[in-house]
Amino acid sequence: WIPALHLLCEMAGSSVERNTVTYAAAVSACQKVSAWGSAVQLLHQAMEAGVEMNTVLYNSMVSACGEGGEWMRVAQLLHEMTDSHVEWDIITYNTAVSACGKGGEWM
Repeated sequence: WIPALHLLCEMAGSSVERNTVTYAAAVSACQKVSAWGSAVQLLHQAMEAGVEMNTVLYNSMVSACGEGGEWMRVAQLLHEMTDSHVEWDIITYNTAVSACGKGGEWM
């Protein structure tokens, strides 16, 4: 996951544009090692860079935070999606439910 973050940083100095796909891939790399804190930092970087925040990127974030047992952060992300008019899809719902299960939070 660290090499993925380094590549993302290197892209800033090249002609290759960082976009939703590249950020989602980097978030996915963080998820695989339960580095949800780094994933959250990537989300903020993407927002600051003006990257379009879409369902794919948010789903990557929800998944990364869910894997880390961060169900409260997942809830915040779902609210952000709604506030930003980003539509939820079946992956969003399934990942959110899974995050609640991992966090021991059932309504």
